Amino acid sequence: MSDQIKPQPGILDIALYEGGKSHVAGVANVVKLSSNENPFGASDRTKEAFARTVHALHRYPSTDHLSLRTAIAEVHGLDAGRIICGAGSGEVLASICQAYAGPKDEVLFTEHSFLMYPIYSMTAGATPVEVAERERTVDVDAILSACNRRTKIVYLANPANPTGTMISAAEVARLAESLPPQALLVLDGAYAEYVEGYDGGASLVDARDNVVMTRTFSKVYGLGGLRVGWGYGPRHVIDVLNRIRGPFNLSTAQLEAAEAAVRDQDFVARCRSENTRMRSWLANALAELGVPSDTSMANFILARFASREEAEACDAFLNAQGLIVRRVAGYKLPHCLRITIGDESSCRQVAHAVAQFKGVR
Repeated sequence: MSDQIKPQPGILDIALYEGGKSHVAGVANVVKLSSNENPFGASDRTKEAFARTVHALHRYPSTDHLSLRTAIAEVHGLDAGRIICGAGSGEVLASICQAYAGPKDEVLFTEHSFLMYPIYSMTAGATPVEVAERERTVDVDAILSACNRRTKIVYLANPANPTGTMISAAEVARLAESLPPQALLVLDGAYAEYVEGYDGGASLVDARDNVVMTRTFSKVYGLGGLRVGWGYGPRHVIDVLNRIRGPFNLSTAQLEAAEAAVRDQDFVARCRSENTRMRSWLANALAELGVPSDTSMANFILARFASREEAEACDAFLNAQGLIVRRVAGYKLPHCLRITIGDESSCRQVAHAVAQFKGVR
């Protein structure tokens, strides 16, 4: 590396994010349960909309995303003028940090939360501040105790990843009301669709000027490979984010597929219902084997083992059976495995394999 050409301070301290693995050496057919993907894929209407865009690949996409924003607004009862779209909700989450945090500022998140939050803050030159959770659940009082005049952003995933736990709307509102006046509360609702009747925090956004929420098409909509997300916030925040957003950050294929997806709420309801059914079944099946988990409100469970050694041994055993789950030592949960809720066959395979593993111990 040249002694003269250097990145911004802190960039080289960032550890690379690693997604859930997709392959196991020596195993041809695997069941991937490591990335919280929808086992049913995208809806037929979404696939058809995506296929139609092949005829317009030579055309630049919309820069204002009006049609998609209008669809989102109509489905969720929101103001389209206060919606911003991005390449996954990650682009919106990162842009918030880029716009509102910098050197000498602090960005708060909880100890078991999404690994990208500290990366967003370090990329902006801000200081990441980790706050303790209580039994793998967000502790609002601990967050408030960690806030000070340097706090600019508080990231809160609700439901949380990788724990699957969730705090009440009243607790989220108490947090928003009690934050320092210069701080934004950012509600990451990647798994909001898996909670029946939950608005992801939209009503709180409408009631206050210091709350932004984000959602994604990568989970229940089955569009993880297409990268589309959105945010909803006060007009003053959305105006700022639009000033730093790339004009062509979403392709026509992304826009058309996402619009078809959000309008197909029957598909979402079916996926949510099946996820709820199999999540309960798998959690109970593993608990009977001595592998407990907290009540999850997302599309995965966090299976807890007696030790890191047992968790890693079980993961290796599952891999040998062609079942890929997620080790979460990077989330400070080395004794746990995060298991995506797949279809019924996948869930039964996992339960059977864990039973075999426990039987040979």
